Amino acid sequence: MLTDPLMQRALVAALLVGLAAPVMGTYLVQRKLSLLGDGIGHVALTGVALGWLVGNAMGLVEGALAVPGAVVAAIIGAVVIELVRERGRTSGDVALALLFYGGIAGGVLLISLAGGTNANLMAYLFGSISTVSGADLWLTVVLASIVLVVGVGLRSALFAVCHDEEFARAAGLPVRALNIAIAVIAALTVTVAMRVVGLLLVSALMIVPVAVAQLVASSFRRTMTLAMVVGVTVCLVGLSVTYWQDLSPGATIVVLATGVYALVSGLRPLLRRSRPHDPHPQLPDDVRVGAPWRG
Repeated sequence: MLTDPLMQRALVAALLVGLAAPVMGTYLVQRKLSLLGDGIGHVALTGVALGWLVGNAMGLVEGALAVPGAVVAAIIGAVVIELVRERGRTSGDVALALLFYGGIAGGVLLISLAGGTNANLMAYLFGSISTVSGADLWLTVVLASIVLVVGVGLRSALFAVCHDEEFARAAGLPVRALNIAIAVIAALTVTVAMRVVGLLLVSALMIVPVAVAQLVASSFRRTMTLAMVVGVTVCLVGLSVTYWQDLSPGATIVVLATGVYALVSGLRPLLRRSRPHDPHPQLPDDVRVGAPWRG
């Protein structure tokens, strides 16, 4: 398996996705926006279709602009979602629903207009690791690196905004800029992961490893670290399984992650007995109550 060039690219992509997706998912869970990745994925599908349509009009290789189109559409959609969220929950719910379903419906129509087939559509909706080219891999490396640098490097500031915006404002943090940064990084995460698990399942890879980590971790930092370990493990194991069995990589990875959650949840009473009590289980190690602020 390791000598197959296709699997080499696929494993590297899976490793990067397994690292990046849970990082962003940790912030989304903290903000109680677990389904944001799903909504961005719907919008990104329209970007895929627009990229396909523009690429065909320019005479480029079929699907050459699909990923860049998804990046642009996902970022625009994520920023719009964040701006809608600021305006209040009542109007926001309806607006988000319109954006989500309009995005996926527009994507289906535009792919049809561009001459795409159902197979092309399924590859983006549910992932198709066999379509990862060398150029796609380099783009994945760049986007995943941005997600990791921002998500880990600005961890304290982003956590402060996600946990308590009023506290973040009192600490002098640029709350709106950080909120927009979270939305943009979430959009990049979606486009990074769509080749591996697909746009319809990307939210699961962002959230389920975090849910597993929260069952046993006692701080924000440990939750993020453990979620990254779980994400990498299920991505690599799931991809390896699909090398030997004719299964969908995205679905296999998500089912494995869900199975890990069920297993850890069942063992949680035993784990809690052996874990020391933490008076601030939701705070990162360097943002404890009474600790000096390090923005």
